[in-house]
Amino acid sequence: MRSPRKFLPLLLLPVLALAGCRQDMHDQPRFKPLAKSDFYGDLRSARQPVDGTVARGQLHEDTYFYTGKVGNLFGDYMPFPVNQDVLTRGQQRFNIYCAPCHSRVGDGNGMIVQRGFRAPPSYHTDRLRKAPLGYLFNVMTDGFGAMPDYAAQIPAHDRWAIVAYIRALQLSQAATSADAPSGQKVPSEPPVFQGDPPSGATAPELAPQASAEQSSGASSTNQGEEHK
Repeated sequence: MRSPRKFLPLLLLPVLALAGCRQDMHDQPRFKPLAKSDFYGDLRSARQPVDGTVARGQLHEDTYFYTGKVGNLFGDYMPFPVNQDVLTRGQQRFNIYCAPCHSRVGDGNGMIVQRGFRAPPSYHTDRLRKAPLGYLFNVMTDGFGAMPDYAAQIPAHDRWAIVAYIRALQLSQAATSADAPSGQKVPSEPPVFQGDPPSGATAPELAPQASAEQSSGASSTNQGEEHK
């Protein structure tokens, strides 16, 4: 029988190996958010930015673009040109963030309201039709009443795109035949869907004939405008 002492170094090797496994990167010295620190005179561990510096992405030189205000008043103009891409983006963002409460037509009867949440005002009231564009932007930025702010969820450019789309919604509910393009039927023909009526779970599909007629109607309207 060999002496157990000869095997002692072999038994110590795993112990020494495990002793080298440290968790300094996992459990390193750090301050918890808003924790007290005796190192600084003001006892705050979270430090203010260095004077004269601006965090990356936080240089908000265009005050109107980020607040919707000119001085202390709400402005009533878009900070960039509005085209079809802007309206399409605004519609997409509106349907994601705004429609659950305001509904897709902006009448304040969204699905969350139908489930018992407090109803927001309709965009189609005289007060909101006359509201400056900057006011609508500011409400999305800072919140108002039961509506929280959406500055963290929606970038400033997208908030302005939503503002433009809200104006388009308001026009759609109060437009007259004089506002329609030449050759456009008022009211327009209702869409004809393929198969069963859409349930909301899937996107509706237009019937092939109806889709072709709408395309030909749009092209004939464009040709007529070109000849003018």
